[in-house]
Amino acid sequence: MKILHVVPTYLPATRYGGPIHSVHGLCRGLVEAGESVDVLTTSVDGDQDSDVPHEQPVELDGVQITYFRSRVGRRLYWAPAMQRALERTIGQYDIVHLHAVYLWPTNMAARVAHSAGVPYVISPRGMLVPELVSRKNAWVKNGWLTLIESLTLAHAAHVHMTSARELEDARRLPLPLPSPVIVPNGVNGPERDFRGQISERARALIAGGPYVLFLGRVHWKKGLPRTVEALRGTTMRLLVCGPDDEGFASELRKLAESLGVGGQVRIEGAVAGADKWALLEAARCVVLASDNENFGNVVPEAMWMKTPVVVSDRTGAAEVVERAGAGLVCERTPEAVRAALLELWQNDAQRAAMGEAGERYARDNLTWRSVAERMLSCYESTVQRGGIGIEGA
Repeated sequence: MKILHVVPTYLPATRYGGPIHSVHGLCRGLVEAGESVDVLTTSVDGDQDSDVPHEQPVELDGVQITYFRSRVGRRLYWAPAMQRALERTIGQYDIVHLHAVYLWPTNMAARVAHSAGVPYVISPRGMLVPELVSRKNAWVKNGWLTLIESLTLAHAAHVHMTSARELEDARRLPLPLPSPVIVPNGVNGPERDFRGQISERARALIAGGPYVLFLGRVHWKKGLPRTVEALRGTTMRLLVCGPDDEGFASELRKLAESLGVGGQVRIEGAVAGADKWALLEAARCVVLASDNENFGNVVPEAMWMKTPVVVSDRTGAAEVVERAGAGLVCERTPEAVRAALLELWQNDAQRAAMGEAGERYARDNLTWRSVAERMLSCYESTVQRGGIGIEGA
């Protein structure tokens, strides 16, 4: 099968968080399953462009990626050359997989694929949440959903969600959701010799003493304020590692100081590669007490490293945590987060048991190869039935 993925931006633009890694993980898994996978994307990386060739395929882990410049309309990732390339080549593909909503590449590719009679699947990637729609630029987003995205969704063969939570959230919006399919995100573990590649910075962080780890974008929706407040009255230390989203790290530092836990919170920048895996492995537990999370890629990563997790009941991966017995699911209050963290912080046997259970589940069910095979079944059934979705299912 020849599969095309269209995504607004791609590796190496890691500033955009989990979806960047998730889309490549899926594409790589499909290649490992023996499929031919191309990606069309832009080189947008913040205010700059990624240092990549443009309008010619680049191979990464067997995936053929073609980058296009977005010179104007960069907030929407407008790249007319991408449309021209897709119009020339759309007939080569059996199916198209689109990622994200509100952005020009998704809408453009949906129109081109629909006109050519090529079925497409769309992954909203956590962007169809009423609270997120209403929080920022609500009138623009609602207008886009009503006038543009509703048609893009209606013509899809499937809407792909990474969790039941993501699907429940999307169903609270007045949008068509044809033939929704739930396939989680996956994980590829570290290289076998990663411990020999750990930086001095990461070694120093680990040597600083036991810690709870937050790993991800430093963003308001990640529940970091309630996580910081959960430290009050305890001796727990919180290590926050991830890119600073819109200057939120400084607000978090001020909050920690005002609550009297400034000395218990250390905020670092982004980590990757061997450092990421080492910090996950050494943590007493990983916390993700998000207001809303369509999945939460750090959860299977922690599970792979035998580290238990504490997640909020609004985190999509909570269902995986409960099924695997890999940690604790709590309500979104500082008191509930504190109780869950303390339970794991103080109980070595429980941490070990949950870590072992999580690793078994991740290796059996959440490798990107196994996740890709589930997605491939969706593609194959779509092609066989002619790409017809069931609207509103």
